[in-house]
Amino acid sequence: MIFRATEIAGAYVVELEPRMDVRGSFARSYCTAEFAQAGIQFQAVQANLSVNRLKGTLRGMHYQKRGTGESKLVRCIKGAVWDVLIDMRTESATYLRHFGVELSAKNGLAVYVPELVAHGTLALSAGAEIFYLMGGLYDGDKSCGCRFDDPMVGIAWPDRVSVISQRDLDWPFIVPQHGK
Repeated sequence: MIFRATEIAGAYVVELEPRMDVRGSFARSYCTAEFAQAGIQFQAVQANLSVNRLKGTLRGMHYQKRGTGESKLVRCIKGAVWDVLIDMRTESATYLRHFGVELSAKNGLAVYVPELVAHGTLALSAGAEIFYLMGGLYDGDKSCGCRFDDPMVGIAWPDRVSVISQRDLDWPFIVPQHGK
């Protein structure tokens, strides 16, 4: 795997290194040793599959309160999504910065999302499927989020949002802390 740092401290785009032969290809998509060599402490404890029936479906921006260990390794296994991260760590040098990347079955990219970084996806194709590993168990009581269209962050989504849950519409706008 190849780990490429993003504009968000501790977040990486993870690129496959496929081995090709007459049968097709093989690539390691997760390895605790390779993550550790890259300086990332991530051990999966849960795996999730998100299926988006319609193009324009937005899920996000979600994260959990401190202490849950909710880091993620996110990969699109069918179709394509625009994947976005917002750094919600007030002590971080990249606090409130965001980063977006297209994840698709075709490009094989994944993104590693550290704890306390909000995460969301916009389906760029109908039937887009996202498979992700989590470094902490989901705890609904510690669930947090922020608006996908928060002007303080200013995400330029590459396509129109046409489907979104009421819960995601109800997330609050960000109020900056610590003078940032």
